[in-house]
Amino acid sequence: MGRKLLSEGIGTLLLLAIVAGSGIMGERLSGGNSAIALLANTLATACGLYVLISMLGPISGAHFNPLVSIIAWRDRSIDGSTLLALITAQLGGGVLGVGLAHAMFELPLMQWGIQTRTGMAQLLAEAVATAGLILTIRLFSVHRPMQVATGVASYIAAAYWFTASTCFANPAVTIARSFTATFSGIHPGDAPGFIAAQISGAFIGYFLAKKLSPAFSKL
Repeated sequence: MGRKLLSEGIGTLLLLAIVAGSGIMGERLSGGNSAIALLANTLATACGLYVLISMLGPISGAHFNPLVSIIAWRDRSIDGSTLLALITAQLGGGVLGVGLAHAMFELPLMQWGIQTRTGMAQLLAEAVATAGLILTIRLFSVHRPMQVATGVASYIAAAYWFTASTCFANPAVTIARSFTATFSGIHPGDAPGFIAAQISGAFIGYFLAKKLSPAFSKL
């Protein structure tokens, strides 16, 4: 259990350091071109996800996302106490990862997000992004188990661009990104709406996977 919690904490920390840090670097080097900054953010996040999932998946399952852990609990892969411990590690690791990114770029460690991300289009985008992520994870885990890291990284890279919200798809990521005023941030007041949309999307993805794959039909 100790190794699993450490894996989830470190993995989520590094994920948020990658997301926030690449956003800061992309914004600084792009000369105000948001498309280039987002492209840099996308490539770094996708590459980082592939490495983190491949590296830490054998230890903890590489959830890095409370919704993924909740679904594992729903499938009886983990018990309630493990679920709470994993979510705590993910939330704590995410906030520390943003702080680490700030430290590396000589910014104030704690900030409030200032990027406004609100409206029905944004919430719909988060529901779609999260449903697709859960569907990707579940179907790859059964039909292409050796390619889960590739599938998730590829999906996130695509969803950064085809969703209006740039695909947060993760409550731990959303909360952590509310603590940065940089390119990848979100205003804290907009975070609850994002999280509600992500929860809705996760259940949609979960039930779609049950319909599409016999492996989940009895869960």
